[in-house]
Amino acid sequence: MGGEEFGNYQSPFSWRYGSPEMRSVFSEKRKRLAWRRVWVSLAKAEAKAGVVSSAELKDIEAHATAVDVAKALALEKELRHDLMAELKVYTSQCKKGGGKLHLGATSMDVEDNADVMLMKEALSLVKARAAALLKVVASQAKNHAKTPCLGLTHLQPAEPTTLGYRFAQYAQDITADLDALDALHLKGKGLKGAVGTSASYVALLHGRKMNAEQLEAAFLSELKLDAFEVATQTYPRKQDLLVMQALSSLSQTLHKMCLDVRIMQSRFEVLEPFGSKQVGSSAMPFKRNPISCERVCSLSRLLPAYEAIAWHNAANSALERTLDDSANRRIFVPEAFLTTDEMLSVATRVFDGLFVNEAQLRRNLDAFNAFAASEPLLMKLAEKGASRQEMHELIRRCSLRAWEDVQQGKRNPLPEMLGQATEIRRRLSDAEIATAFEQPHFGEAERKAKDVAEKALKRASQYAGVKTGEVF
Repeated sequence: MGGEEFGNYQSPFSWRYGSPEMRSVFSEKRKRLAWRRVWVSLAKAEAKAGVVSSAELKDIEAHATAVDVAKALALEKELRHDLMAELKVYTSQCKKGGGKLHLGATSMDVEDNADVMLMKEALSLVKARAAALLKVVASQAKNHAKTPCLGLTHLQPAEPTTLGYRFAQYAQDITADLDALDALHLKGKGLKGAVGTSASYVALLHGRKMNAEQLEAAFLSELKLDAFEVATQTYPRKQDLLVMQALSSLSQTLHKMCLDVRIMQSRFEVLEPFGSKQVGSSAMPFKRNPISCERVCSLSRLLPAYEAIAWHNAANSALERTLDDSANRRIFVPEAFLTTDEMLSVATRVFDGLFVNEAQLRRNLDAFNAFAASEPLLMKLAEKGASRQEMHELIRRCSLRAWEDVQQGKRNPLPEMLGQATEIRRRLSDAEIATAFEQPHFGEAERKAKDVAEKALKRASQYAGVKTGEVF
């Protein structure tokens, strides 16, 4: 951006958040190119029906990319209708075929089909970025399948797990989100006219060699789109809701992942990438803050809000349509994709460059591992005939006393306390007691982390080389 643009308000999505590729999808020029592609496809279908001549069609096609946004915006100030302004510009460029543009159509026959084309492209980009993140996270899960760490429940020390097992859960969630994205089969409105009955096309084609259904099929074939069988003036706004739900679900996954990194970084167990010249705080030069993860968590809150807007649009689209959705769709549809795009890019950089402090992970585990041994010890005692409830109470009382020492920075005395308890010594030998405290118990964490990682890597590879298309 040049300096002059900063004299007026600019959305952060215009320059700070989102990739150039995603911004391009939702640019004003691309939207108008999409409209023109719809008009061209309509003209081609109507040419097959004998409504548009070959010379008229050739003229329409020749000017399909001659978008003049400035001229259209100037006209819009007078007309107060953006699509009609663009149509007038296009018509003025087509001396032969301009009079046949938009024949039989209502505005939403153009706008809704164009919107779906752009959303399909945006979804392709989101899926490619989600797959790239999945590959990175799955690789980290595989690499750290055996890396021990202390599990936290209620943000308090619990039992041991592995870092890879923790990461495998993120990979599992991203895979579920990709499933939801893949399940979306976006459909256009097709050619259904002002209230969805295709009445204008039926009248236009009366006595012709093609009926309205055949015209719509030819039109959709040109656009490589499917359409809803029935619609009102718009395609069902439930489709927007389903898209936002999928993006919102993905944002929840990203928030969870990055929140966990923030917590782990506060314990010095992992560190997100930090540039050599990066400034953490204007007041505290030593600060190394997890600002990338914080950005993801901050942006992620937008998606549930966009989902709510889509819900209200679908619910309040009374009868054959109102304009309740029009203004807010201009905002939340592109911003939802740009937000998702930014979060995926940032999260991928974080997990790709994540520093794992294995020494600190071990220190934190060692400080509390004795408490984690209480469950296997409890099961061993029950196996030897002790009352589980009585042993649970004994271990609980000893643990609370041990906590007092740990909180004062002293060594955890729990192994000695339990090793000296008469009720325990009566059933377990010194060796059996010692074994319970000797090493962490990770259960199936390593195996499952590797299994999930391999499946996730295979899934991510399915999106390798996926390219997003251009409207023209």
